[in-house]
Amino acid sequence: MFKIFIGLFLSLPLFADLFPATIQSTIINVNNNTLQVSPAFPKNGMSGIILHTYKDGASPATTAVVQNDNGTLTTLDNPLMENSNLPEIATKVVAGDKVIGGYLYDNVLLLAPNENTYNEITSKYKKHWINPDNYAAFISQKKDGVPTKENLSSFARSYQVGLIAIVKKDGIVIYDPVSEKIISKEPFGMQSQTQTPFFSHFEKVRSGWFGSVVDGDYYTLMEQIN
Repeated sequence: MFKIFIGLFLSLPLFADLFPATIQSTIINVNNNTLQVSPAFPKNGMSGIILHTYKDGASPATTAVVQNDNGTLTTLDNPLMENSNLPEIATKVVAGDKVIGGYLYDNVLLLAPNENTYNEITSKYKKHWINPDNYAAFISQKKDGVPTKENLSSFARSYQVGLIAIVKKDGIVIYDPVSEKIISKEPFGMQSQTQTPFFSHFEKVRSGWFGSVVDGDYYTLMEQIN
């Protein structure tokens, strides 16, 4: 227990720039699927949404985008909502459209190895923390019952989650479930006490098909998300 708190004490002050801020930009040039915006997003790999303003003043979200390594944006085919009955908006992207980079980034799911780590991190930052019990229940309906890129993206669309914070062996990473990219990371002490597959108020998470208990090491499971 003492080692856990020492690791947290040394690591948490380093998190000043861990969570990228939401930003509003404007598209200044469109070249096929490549968009130039001003200003650029704070971090490459960040996702965002395009807002197109129609003549009647309505400004719906039309398309998801991701920022490339050179600072340009690329549109994504990812749906904005999970299992939506609403028709998809087929609007051409044009210069002048607004872009919200880091859409829903204040809504964060934290995957942590134990309750102490979870409580320390969530009390440090004023975010809308998504209850990990919701994600545990969500993946218990899946075949393997462990975190994957696929079910993180699906869960994020279902629960309006903008970011996933994941405590790994050598640090804490910030994962964007829309772009499926790690956009930020900081050193963090490895914890000796862990819960599989991650901290939640369920003692065990069971996979969907046969009700088998999910087994394995927390850190090994988290390293598969990169």
